[in-house]
Amino acid sequence: MAKRDYYEVLGVQKGASKDEIKKGYRKLAIQYHPDKNPGDKTAEDKFKEATEAYEVLSDDQKRQIYDQYGHAGLEGMGAGGPGGFDPNAFQGFEDIFGDFSGIFENLFGGGGGGRRRSGGQSSNQGASLRYDLQISFKDAVYGTKAEVQYSRSESCAACKGTGAAGGSGRKMCSTCQGAGQVRRSSGFFSIASPCPSCNGEGTIIENPCRECSGSGTQKKRQKILVTIPAGVEDGKRINIPRQGDAGPNGGPYGDLFVFIRIKPHPYFERNESDLYCAVPISITQAALGAEVTIAALDDKQLKLKIPAGTQNGKLLRIKEEGVPVQGGRKGDLYIKIIVQVPTKLSSKAKALLAEVSSLEGENSNPTPIALSELRS
Repeated sequence: MAKRDYYEVLGVQKGASKDEIKKGYRKLAIQYHPDKNPGDKTAEDKFKEATEAYEVLSDDQKRQIYDQYGHAGLEGMGAGGPGGFDPNAFQGFEDIFGDFSGIFENLFGGGGGGRRRSGGQSSNQGASLRYDLQISFKDAVYGTKAEVQYSRSESCAACKGTGAAGGSGRKMCSTCQGAGQVRRSSGFFSIASPCPSCNGEGTIIENPCRECSGSGTQKKRQKILVTIPAGVEDGKRINIPRQGDAGPNGGPYGDLFVFIRIKPHPYFERNESDLYCAVPISITQAALGAEVTIAALDDKQLKLKIPAGTQNGKLLRIKEEGVPVQGGRKGDLYIKIIVQVPTKLSSKAKALLAEVSSLEGENSNPTPIALSELRS
Protein backbone atom coordinates (compact mmCIF):
# COMPACT_ATOMS: atom_id res chain seq x y z
CA MET A 1 0.00 0.00 0.00
CA ALA A 2 1.36 3.44 -0.94
CA LYS A 3 2.34 5.65 1.95
CA ARG A 4 0.41 8.80 2.63
CA ASP A 5 2.08 12.17 2.40
CA TYR A 6 3.70 13.00 5.76
CA TYR A 7 2.25 16.51 5.82
CA GLU A 8 -1.20 15.07 5.18
CA VAL A 9 -0.71 12.56 7.98
CA LEU A 10 -0.01 15.30 10.52
CA GLY A 11 -2.72 17.58 9.13
CA VAL A 12 -0.36 20.47 8.29
CA GLN A 13 0.64 22.39 5.18
CA LYS A 14 3.92 21.69 3.42
CA GLY A 15 5.42 24.96 4.64
CA ALA A 16 4.35 24.35 8.24
CA SER A 17 6.59 25.54 11.07
CA LYS A 18 8.18 23.15 13.54
CA ASP A 19 5.69 24.23 16.20
CA GLU A 20 2.78 23.39 13.90
CA ILE A 21 4.31 20.00 13.17
CA LYS A 22 4.76 19.33 16.89
CA LYS A 23 1.16 20.28 17.61
CA GLY A 24 -0.11 18.06 14.81
CA TYR A 25 1.90 15.09 16.05
CA ARG A 26 1.02 15.59 19.70
CA LYS A 27 -2.71 15.58 18.92
CA LEU A 28 -2.46 12.33 16.96
CA ALA A 29 -0.09 10.65 19.43
CA ILE A 30 -2.50 11.22 22.30
CA GLN A 31 -5.51 10.16 20.23
CA TYR A 32 -4.08 6.92 18.86
CA HIS A 33 -1.61 5.76 21.49
CA PRO A 34 -1.88 1.94 21.96
CA ASP A 35 -2.41 2.22 25.70
CA LYS A 36 -5.48 4.34 25.09
CA ASN A 37 -6.72 1.98 22.39
CA PRO A 38 -5.80 -1.51 23.59
CA GLY A 39 -6.22 -4.18 20.91
CA ASP A 40 -7.13 -1.61 18.24
CA LYS A 41 -4.87 -2.41 15.28
CA THR A 42 -6.14 0.56 13.29
CA ALA A 43 -5.27 3.02 16.09
CA GLU A 44 -1.83 1.41 16.47
CA ASP A 45 -1.14 1.76 12.75
CA LYS A 46 -2.21 5.41 12.81
CA PHE A 47 0.03 6.02 15.82
CA LYS A 48 3.02 4.50 14.01
CA GLU A 49 2.20 6.43 10.85
CA ALA A 50 2.07 9.74 12.73
CA THR A 51 5.29 8.94 14.59
CA GLU A 52 7.07 8.12 11.34
CA ALA A 53 5.86 11.38 9.81
CA TYR A 54 7.02 13.40 12.79
CA GLU A 55 10.41 11.64 12.91
CA VAL A 56 11.04 12.83 9.36
CA LEU A 57 9.51 16.30 9.37
CA SER A 58 11.12 17.28 12.69
CA ASP A 59 14.59 16.58 11.27
CA ASP A 60 15.75 19.40 8.99
CA GLN A 61 17.96 17.14 6.84
CA LYS A 62 15.35 14.40 6.41
CA ARG A 63 12.63 16.94 5.75
CA GLN A 64 14.69 18.59 3.01
CA ILE A 65 15.30 15.21 1.34
CA TYR A 66 11.64 14.27 1.66
CA ASP A 67 10.50 17.59 0.19
CA GLN A 68 12.77 17.01 -2.83
CA TYR A 69 12.49 13.27 -3.45
CA GLY A 70 9.53 12.04 -1.41
CA HIS A 71 9.49 8.69 0.37
CA ALA A 72 12.04 7.16 -2.01
CA GLY A 73 14.72 9.60 -0.94
CA LEU A 74 14.50 8.44 2.70
CA GLU A 75 15.16 4.74 2.14
CA GLY A 76 18.07 3.59 4.28
CA MET A 77 17.91 6.64 6.57
CA GLY A 78 15.90 5.02 9.35
CA ALA A 79 12.52 6.22 8.10
CA GLY A 80 10.39 4.95 5.28
CA GLY A 81 12.44 1.76 4.92
CA PRO A 82 11.34 -1.85 5.31
CA GLY A 83 11.29 -1.65 9.09
CA GLY A 84 8.84 1.27 9.25
CA PHE A 85 10.26 4.04 11.45
CA ASP A 86 13.22 4.39 13.74
CA PRO A 87 12.38 3.85 17.46
CA ASN A 88 15.52 5.75 18.44
CA ALA A 89 13.92 8.87 17.02
CA PHE A 90 12.04 9.24 20.31
CA GLN A 91 15.24 10.10 22.15
CA GLY A 92 14.92 13.66 20.88
CA PHE A 93 11.19 14.17 21.45
CA GLU A 94 11.38 15.58 24.98
CA ASP A 95 10.91 19.08 23.60
CA ILE A 96 7.35 18.20 22.63
CA PHE A 97 6.10 16.95 25.96
CA GLY A 98 8.81 17.83 28.50
CA ASP A 99 9.37 14.52 30.30
CA PHE A 100 8.34 12.13 27.54
CA SER A 101 7.54 9.42 30.05
CA GLY A 102 4.62 11.61 31.11
CA ILE A 103 3.13 12.30 27.66
CA PHE A 104 -0.03 10.47 28.47
CA GLU A 105 -0.23 11.43 32.13
CA ASN A 106 -3.82 12.57 31.77
CA LEU A 107 -4.79 9.37 30.02
CA PHE A 108 -3.28 6.83 32.41
CA GLY A 109 -3.69 8.43 35.82
CA GLY A 110 -0.75 10.72 36.41
CA GLY A 111 3.01 10.86 36.04
CA GLY A 112 5.72 9.76 38.40
CA GLY A 113 5.96 9.46 42.13
CA GLY A 114 6.87 13.11 42.78
CA ARG A 115 3.31 14.41 42.65
CA ARG A 116 2.88 18.18 42.61
CA ARG A 117 0.04 20.66 42.70
CA SER A 118 -0.33 23.80 40.63
CA GLY A 119 1.48 26.87 41.86
CA GLY A 120 4.41 24.83 43.19
CA GLN A 121 2.42 23.55 46.17
CA SER A 122 3.38 20.23 47.68
CA SER A 123 1.15 17.29 46.81
CA ASN A 124 0.28 16.71 50.48
CA GLN A 125 -1.56 20.02 50.82
CA GLY A 126 -5.31 19.59 51.19
CA ALA A 127 -7.79 20.49 48.48
CA SER A 128 -9.20 24.00 48.33
CA LEU A 129 -12.97 24.31 48.61
CA ARG A 130 -15.58 26.60 47.08
CA TYR A 131 -18.60 28.14 48.80
CA ASP A 132 -21.19 30.27 46.99
CA LEU A 133 -22.61 32.89 49.33
CA GLN A 134 -25.69 34.93 48.42
CA ILE A 135 -26.04 38.28 50.14
CA SER A 136 -28.45 41.20 49.85
CA PHE A 137 -27.80 44.23 47.67
CA LYS A 138 -27.60 46.42 50.77
CA ASP A 139 -25.03 44.16 52.48
CA ALA A 140 -22.92 44.18 49.33
CA VAL A 141 -22.87 47.99 49.33
CA TYR A 142 -22.19 48.59 53.02
CA GLY A 143 -20.41 45.34 53.97
CA THR A 144 -21.42 42.74 56.53
CA LYS A 145 -20.36 39.58 58.33
CA ALA A 146 -21.91 36.29 57.24
CA GLU A 147 -21.80 32.87 58.83
CA VAL A 148 -21.11 30.00 56.46
CA GLN A 149 -21.41 26.29 57.20
CA TYR A 150 -19.87 23.55 55.09
CA SER A 151 -18.24 20.12 55.34
CA ARG A 152 -14.50 19.66 55.08
CA SER A 153 -11.90 16.99 55.76
CA GLU A 154 -10.08 17.60 59.04
CA SER A 155 -6.93 15.96 60.29
CA CYS A 156 -7.78 12.87 62.35
CA ALA A 157 -7.16 13.61 66.02
CA ALA A 158 -6.51 9.97 66.87
CA CYS A 159 -3.57 9.48 64.49
CA LYS A 160 -2.68 13.16 64.01
CA GLY A 161 -3.28 12.85 60.31
CA THR A 162 -0.80 10.04 59.66
CA GLY A 163 -3.44 7.39 59.02
CA ALA A 164 -1.50 4.91 61.18
CA ALA A 165 -2.69 3.59 64.51
CA GLY A 166 -0.71 4.59 67.60
CA GLY A 167 2.71 3.00 67.78
CA SER A 168 2.70 1.81 64.18
CA GLY A 169 4.16 3.45 61.15
CA ARG A 170 4.72 2.98 57.46
CA LYS A 171 6.74 0.43 55.53
CA MET A 172 8.16 0.39 52.04
CA CYS A 173 5.70 -0.56 49.33
CA SER A 174 6.64 -3.96 47.97
CA THR A 175 5.06 -3.26 44.58
CA CYS A 176 7.19 -0.25 43.63
CA GLN A 177 10.01 -0.76 46.15
CA GLY A 178 9.51 2.74 47.50
CA ALA A 179 9.73 4.48 44.13
CA GLY A 180 6.09 5.54 44.18
CA GLN A 181 5.69 4.63 40.53
CA VAL A 182 5.63 1.62 38.26
CA ARG A 183 6.70 1.41 34.65
CA ARG A 184 5.14 -0.54 31.87
CA SER A 185 6.34 -0.97 28.33
CA SER A 186 4.23 -0.53 25.25
CA GLY A 187 6.26 -1.21 22.17
CA PHE A 188 9.08 1.30 22.19
CA PHE A 189 7.60 3.34 25.07
CA SER A 190 8.25 2.95 28.77
CA ILE A 191 5.48 4.78 30.61
CA ALA A 192 5.56 5.64 34.31
CA SER A 193 2.39 5.82 36.37
CA PRO A 194 1.65 6.08 40.11
CA CYS A 195 1.94 2.82 41.97
CA PRO A 196 -1.58 1.36 42.43
CA SER A 197 -0.66 -0.20 45.78
CA CYS A 198 0.59 2.93 47.56
CA ASN A 199 -0.98 5.63 45.32
CA GLY A 200 2.44 7.05 44.56
CA GLU A 201 3.49 7.46 48.19
CA GLY A 202 6.21 4.80 48.12
CA THR A 203 5.09 3.53 51.53
CA ILE A 204 2.02 1.82 52.94
CA ILE A 205 0.48 1.87 56.41
CA GLU A 206 1.08 -1.28 58.43
CA ASN A 207 -1.74 -0.79 60.94
CA PRO A 208 -4.42 1.70 59.74
CA CYS A 209 -6.06 4.00 62.28
CA ARG A 210 -9.54 2.77 63.18
CA GLU A 211 -10.99 6.27 63.53
CA CYS A 212 -10.21 7.34 59.97
CA SER A 213 -9.64 3.92 58.34
CA GLY A 214 -6.12 4.95 57.45
CA SER A 215 -7.06 8.05 55.47
CA GLY A 216 -5.68 10.47 58.08
CA THR A 217 -8.73 12.71 57.71
CA GLN A 218 -12.35 12.81 58.83
CA LYS A 219 -15.33 14.72 57.42
CA LYS A 220 -16.62 17.34 59.82
CA ARG A 221 -19.04 20.25 59.72
CA GLN A 222 -17.31 23.62 59.79
CA LYS A 223 -18.82 26.97 60.76
CA ILE A 224 -16.93 30.24 60.26
CA LEU A 225 -17.69 33.96 60.11
CA VAL A 226 -16.77 35.64 56.83
CA THR A 227 -16.19 39.40 56.60
CA ILE A 228 -17.74 40.89 53.44
CA PRO A 229 -16.05 44.19 52.57
CA ALA A 230 -18.14 47.24 51.69
CA GLY A 231 -18.59 47.69 47.95
CA VAL A 232 -18.02 44.03 47.07
CA GLU A 233 -19.05 43.18 43.51
CA ASP A 234 -21.06 40.24 42.24
CA GLY A 235 -18.82 37.26 41.47
CA LYS A 236 -16.01 38.50 43.72
CA ARG A 237 -13.93 35.73 45.29
CA ILE A 238 -12.83 35.99 48.91
CA ASN A 239 -9.90 33.76 49.84
CA ILE A 240 -9.85 32.38 53.39
CA PRO A 241 -6.53 30.59 54.00
CA ARG A 242 -6.36 27.14 55.62
CA GLN A 243 -10.11 26.60 55.78
CA GLY A 244 -10.24 23.94 53.08
CA ASP A 245 -9.57 20.21 53.35
CA ALA A 246 -6.75 18.81 55.49
CA GLY A 247 -3.81 17.42 53.56
CA PRO A 248 -2.91 13.72 53.62
CA ASN A 249 -0.26 12.48 56.03
CA GLY A 250 -0.75 15.51 58.24
CA GLY A 251 -0.21 17.93 55.37
CA PRO A 252 -1.36 21.57 55.50
CA TYR A 253 -4.95 22.59 54.92
CA GLY A 254 -6.14 23.98 51.60
CA ASP A 255 -8.02 27.27 51.29
CA LEU A 256 -11.70 28.17 51.19
CA PHE A 257 -12.85 30.34 48.30
CA VAL A 258 -16.10 32.19 48.98
CA PHE A 259 -17.80 33.44 45.81
CA ILE A 260 -20.21 36.32 46.33
CA ARG A 261 -23.62 36.31 44.67
CA ILE A 262 -25.69 39.49 45.11
CA LYS A 263 -29.49 39.46 45.11
CA PRO A 264 -31.06 42.25 43.03
CA HIS A 265 -32.72 45.14 44.88
CA PRO A 266 -36.32 46.04 43.99
CA TYR A 267 -35.51 49.75 43.56
CA PHE A 268 -31.78 50.38 43.42
CA GLU A 269 -29.15 49.50 40.84
CA ARG A 270 -25.41 49.97 40.90
CA ASN A 271 -22.83 51.19 38.43
CA GLU A 272 -19.36 50.89 40.00
CA SER A 273 -19.49 53.27 43.01
CA ASP A 274 -22.73 55.04 42.06
CA LEU A 275 -26.29 54.05 42.91
CA TYR A 276 -29.36 54.67 40.74
CA CYS A 277 -33.08 54.70 41.44
CA ALA A 278 -36.24 56.19 39.94
CA VAL A 279 -38.69 58.42 41.79
CA PRO A 280 -42.19 59.35 40.56
CA ILE A 281 -43.52 62.92 40.91
CA SER A 282 -46.71 64.65 39.79
CA ILE A 283 -47.00 67.00 36.83
CA THR A 284 -47.55 69.92 39.19
CA GLN A 285 -44.42 69.07 41.19
CA ALA A 286 -42.48 68.90 37.93
CA ALA A 287 -43.89 72.18 36.65
CA LEU A 288 -43.81 74.22 39.84
CA GLY A 289 -40.86 72.58 41.59
CA ALA A 290 -41.02 70.88 44.96
CA GLU A 291 -39.06 69.26 47.74
CA VAL A 292 -39.63 65.55 48.28
CA THR A 293 -38.25 63.04 50.79
CA ILE A 294 -36.87 59.75 49.56
CA ALA A 295 -35.48 56.75 51.44
CA ALA A 296 -31.82 55.97 50.75
CA LEU A 297 -30.52 52.41 50.51
CA ASP A 298 -29.57 52.54 54.20
CA ASP A 299 -33.10 53.77 55.03
CA LYS A 300 -31.86 57.28 55.75
CA GLN A 301 -34.39 59.98 54.78
CA LEU A 302 -32.98 62.29 52.12
CA LYS A 303 -34.36 65.65 51.00
CA LEU A 304 -34.46 66.07 47.22
CA LYS A 305 -35.18 69.41 45.62
CA ILE A 306 -37.11 69.23 42.36
CA PRO A 307 -36.41 72.31 40.21
CA ALA A 308 -39.38 73.98 38.56
CA GLY A 309 -39.83 72.79 34.98
CA THR A 310 -38.20 69.40 35.58
CA GLN A 311 -38.73 67.12 32.61
CA ASN A 312 -39.56 63.43 32.63
CA GLY A 313 -36.37 61.33 32.77
CA LYS A 314 -34.24 64.07 34.34
CA LEU A 315 -31.32 62.75 36.45
CA LEU A 316 -30.73 64.49 39.76
CA ARG A 317 -27.71 63.76 41.94
CA ILE A 318 -27.17 63.56 45.68
CA LYS A 319 -23.46 63.53 46.41
CA GLU A 320 -21.78 60.80 48.47
CA GLU A 321 -24.88 58.67 49.03
CA GLY A 322 -23.60 55.82 46.88
CA VAL A 323 -21.22 52.89 47.39
CA PRO A 324 -18.31 53.29 49.83
CA VAL A 325 -14.91 53.38 48.13
CA GLN A 326 -11.33 53.45 49.39
CA GLY A 327 -10.29 56.49 51.35
CA GLY A 328 -13.56 56.79 53.24
CA ARG A 329 -15.42 58.34 50.32
CA LYS A 330 -18.65 57.26 48.71
CA GLY A 331 -20.02 57.35 45.23
CA ASP A 332 -23.12 59.37 44.36
CA LEU A 333 -26.82 58.60 44.26
CA TYR A 334 -28.58 59.41 40.98
CA ILE A 335 -32.36 59.78 40.94
CA LYS A 336 -34.24 59.50 37.67
CA ILE A 337 -37.40 61.61 37.75
CA ILE A 338 -40.54 59.98 36.39
CA VAL A 339 -43.33 62.49 35.79
CA GLN A 340 -46.62 60.67 36.28
CA VAL A 341 -49.61 61.90 34.29
CA PRO A 342 -52.89 61.25 36.11
CA THR A 343 -55.25 58.88 34.34
CA LYS A 344 -58.33 60.09 36.21
CA LEU A 345 -59.22 63.70 36.95
CA SER A 346 -62.07 65.32 38.82
CA SER A 347 -64.21 67.84 37.04
CA LYS A 348 -62.55 70.67 38.92
CA ALA A 349 -59.06 69.38 38.06
CA LYS A 350 -60.00 69.15 34.40
CA ALA A 351 -61.28 72.71 34.45
CA LEU A 352 -58.10 73.98 36.08
CA LEU A 353 -55.89 72.17 33.59
CA ALA A 354 -57.99 73.48 30.72
CA GLU A 355 -57.44 76.98 32.09
CA VAL A 356 -53.68 76.38 32.29
CA SER A 357 -53.73 75.09 28.73
CA SER A 358 -55.56 78.20 27.58
CA LEU A 359 -53.15 80.49 29.38
CA GLU A 360 -49.96 78.73 28.27
CA GLY A 361 -51.10 77.75 24.82
CA GLU A 362 -50.72 74.31 23.28
CA ASN A 363 -48.43 73.38 20.42
CA SER A 364 -50.58 71.55 17.92
CA ASN A 365 -47.67 71.03 15.53
CA PRO A 366 -44.72 69.81 17.68
CA THR A 367 -41.26 69.23 16.23
CA PRO A 368 -39.79 65.72 16.85
CA ILE A 369 -36.99 65.41 19.40
CA ALA A 370 -33.77 63.58 18.48
CA LEU A 371 -33.68 60.17 20.17
CA SER A 372 -30.03 60.74 21.06
CA GLU A 373 -31.13 63.56 23.38
CA LEU A 374 -33.38 61.15 25.27
CA ARG A 375 -30.52 58.71 25.85
CA SER A 376 -28.23 61.29 27.43
